[in-house]
Amino acid sequence: MSKKINKIGVLTSGGDAPGMNAAIRAVVRACSYYHLECVGVYRGYQGLIEGDFEKLDARSVRNVINRGGTFLKSTRSLEFKTKEGRKKAHDKLTEAGVDALVVIGGDGTFTGGVFFSDEFNFPIVGIPATIDNDINGTDYTLGYDTALNTVVEAIDKIRDTASSHNRLFLVEVMGRDAGDIALNSGIGAGAEEILIPEEDAGVERMLESLKKSKAAGKTSSIIVVAEGEKSGKNIFQLAEFIHEQDESYDIRVSVLGHIQRGGSPSCFDRVLASKLGVGAVEAIMDGKTKVMIGLHHQNVVRVPLETAIKGEPKVDKELRRVADITSV
Repeated sequence: MSKKINKIGVLTSGGDAPGMNAAIRAVVRACSYYHLECVGVYRGYQGLIEGDFEKLDARSVRNVINRGGTFLKSTRSLEFKTKEGRKKAHDKLTEAGVDALVVIGGDGTFTGGVFFSDEFNFPIVGIPATIDNDINGTDYTLGYDTALNTVVEAIDKIRDTASSHNRLFLVEVMGRDAGDIALNSGIGAGAEEILIPEEDAGVERMLESLKKSKAAGKTSSIIVVAEGEKSGKNIFQLAEFIHEQDESYDIRVSVLGHIQRGGSPSCFDRVLASKLGVGAVEAIMDGKTKVMIGLHHQNVVRVPLETAIKGEPKVDKELRRVADITSV
């Protein structure tokens, strides 16, 4: 990349995640540190198409590191999926004199970035931000740690009432394609069983776990269910199925939903966002394009965006083994 970089744009796209604001802040302040201009793009790729830009400086991002969500807003743009839409976006960037773009989001965000970079030879660097932690090439994505803490805190409270009433609670957490939240929060909250998308263990395993818990003298139980688990039943149907097998269970269902995406980011996510934001600006300055900035073994790494979006969800077998042992 021979063109000198003077102005960098930054946007957030896809589902919001705690730590996005901290990442924007890091990008803006890294630009300020290296004497580069920075432009914030509102409403993701749709804002890119419409030229919804605002100049940002170091003071523009004061007091945002602790805020959840994204002050640049986010939306899913169908128009950007078309070549015509991407052409409009490129024209707006050219008009604004933006030389490179930092995109903060997940798989869909990175896919759009790859298309855009390929079509217009435009420098793109990605920062992984999704509570699902399902991006290849990085150990952690922004928002994942915060979401885990939110889920564990919620399950702890649910267990209080489960214990008080000798109830079985089914708790649904996010994770349509990846079970990281379910598996880790299930272990952290002491769940008796955990159902995740990467496994199709069948409902028989769940029933067997409940029988063992009852035989061991447990009077209340928690089952953590990822929304994409493979039983073929939604969480309410699962509750009905369990009751049909054993009417002695007093069953309740709790769907945690979008509270998992909200809230002030954890210290881990704030620090991670700061590392990745600075790393993104420095990658652009080094002439790198179509890369994601990730964290691997505590080191900031640069991973091709194509690699990041081609990863297959894999269950952590050691975590599953630990879950099985500690749930007896």
